[in-house]
Amino acid sequence: MFSRPSLCGNLGRLCRSGTAAAISAPTTLPALSALALSDARGYHEVVGDIICPSQVRGIDHIRDPRLNKGLAFTLEERQVLGIHGLQPARFKTQEEQLQLCKIAVNRYTEPLNKYLYLSDLHDRNERLFFRFLSENIEDLMPIVYTPTVGLACQRFGLIYRRPHGLFVTFNDRGHIFDVMKNWPEPNVRAICVTDGERILGLGDLGACGMGIPVGKLALYTALAGIKPHQCLPIVVDVGTNNIDLLEDPLYVGLRQKRVVGREYDDFIDEFMEAVVKRYGQNTLIQFEDFGNHNAFRFLDKYRNNYCTFNDDIQGTAAVAVAGLYASKRITGKSLKDYTFLFAGAGEAAIGIADLVVKGMVAEGVPIDEAYSRIFMVDIDGLLTKTRKVGSLDGHKVNYAKDIEPMADLEQIVSTLKPSVLIGASACAGLFTPKILRTMGENNERPIIFALSNPTSKAECTAEEAYQNTDARVIFSSGSPFPPVTMGNKTYYPGQGNNAYIFPGVGLGVICTGTHHIPDDMFLIAAQELANFVEPTDIERGSLYPPLSSIRDVSMNIAIGVTKCAYDKGLASTYPEPQDKRKWLEDQLYNFNYESSMPVTWTWPRMPYIKTRELVPTKLYGKKKNEEIL
Repeated sequence: MFSRPSLCGNLGRLCRSGTAAAISAPTTLPALSALALSDARGYHEVVGDIICPSQVRGIDHIRDPRLNKGLAFTLEERQVLGIHGLQPARFKTQEEQLQLCKIAVNRYTEPLNKYLYLSDLHDRNERLFFRFLSENIEDLMPIVYTPTVGLACQRFGLIYRRPHGLFVTFNDRGHIFDVMKNWPEPNVRAICVTDGERILGLGDLGACGMGIPVGKLALYTALAGIKPHQCLPIVVDVGTNNIDLLEDPLYVGLRQKRVVGREYDDFIDEFMEAVVKRYGQNTLIQFEDFGNHNAFRFLDKYRNNYCTFNDDIQGTAAVAVAGLYASKRITGKSLKDYTFLFAGAGEAAIGIADLVVKGMVAEGVPIDEAYSRIFMVDIDGLLTKTRKVGSLDGHKVNYAKDIEPMADLEQIVSTLKPSVLIGASACAGLFTPKILRTMGENNERPIIFALSNPTSKAECTAEEAYQNTDARVIFSSGSPFPPVTMGNKTYYPGQGNNAYIFPGVGLGVICTGTHHIPDDMFLIAAQELANFVEPTDIERGSLYPPLSSIRDVSMNIAIGVTKCAYDKGLASTYPEPQDKRKWLEDQLYNFNYESSMPVTWTWPRMPYIKTRELVPTKLYGKKKNEEIL
């Protein structure tokens, strides 16, 4: 729950507006005096990134998390703002506060308790929260994002405290724009939206899926420096088909089965139109954790009309392809030299496969040949043109082969002899020891990616992959795994986390005002990420740079996306900056405290000019003691 802000700010402003003044106190609000109405203050008074000093009182610097600095207010600030005495006498630096945050979060042993502490910190002190997160991303990424965010979604009804995003329900159809107007921030540039149907590998969580867009947008700020007030998490609540949730007394969403068909599509259409009407055509809309049957439909439907992408399809694809690019340093082979087998044929698998095809085409491989090197397995077995069970709907048809059907994964691996095995099935333990050993027997350096989230849904563990291939495996996973020791060497498997990709893409898109997001931008992001991998990373068993360097990775990706946007004529921010790095850096969020004192300045001394004598002006009218006309 790490996003801005509470909706009380609009209510506070309404109470001080002319509308509130027109309310008849004796009949409508008998308990409120006029003084109480005039003193009503919202919890969040500050919107945008330009503060109007005349609209902010001293006490607001403590109440509003965007202004609050805790004990870091100086004596002068406390006295001038009128908050002196409201805090203890101790004065702390932000660095001292960061040390206390680390001590406090480490007191908890349960990840969910750490999540709740961070949520509370964000509600109290925004800058401290984001600086703490950005400087400790290796430790805190598993808390604010996968795998802990999955548990937070499952317990959402229990841990919900106050609004951190916008809930747009199916009951609001026809009035979605009116709901959008209730969000108090006027300059939203990035929206992450989910309908909660496929949260990670946990299934349909309905409105409880809010934890996903909240966590994603927290990483936009922590990893790419996008300003928090420019980010808006949204759940479109159309119900849930999860019976356990429908019967759960703590469930916070619409207690009804999911709306489907034409009504659902019209509802999403209205949502997209409302976003553009409220925030503009260039507002980035990131689709997250929609069901497989809707994810590709919406991507194909909206990608050329809106500034949108699907992170489960394109973000996952970019980070996986980046791992494949990095693996070339070990195998000495190009993408065209690999044979790929995907376990899973959902949005993640097809997204990766599509980007692999694009990567091979960029290497000069004909597109038909590129498709021929990729095999895919779904729940009904190998995708073939002759199989009699299962469907070949949507993008699956591109990967169906004219060969005999096979249903057993062990048989498929043994027959096809793939050099790359990628799991995106959300089926724990799917890569059995026999399959892993077969991969090791058929390849000198087998490439195995177990990408399903959370950790409990991974196709295999890092330890299983290393043990069953005599430590020759080139391994990556979607969730973090502990180091693996084989003999005298310890391997630190890299996590193919989408967080390497989407913050940098988002920064470049937002700053350039890009109209539409082509797949080329994600291939560029994959290349930039792979270029950041050092030989020492490869040596320790990781295909990705340390998470501690992810902010630098995001900046490089943003620069690449910016160049692409201007080269393809997709940008709307002109003139094109020459020094793109500096231009991007100038637009980043400042994690450090700023002075709370009003800005003052001196004027030059006025020159002496002798003025004429002041003579009272006589009023013309009637004589003395008569009324003046």
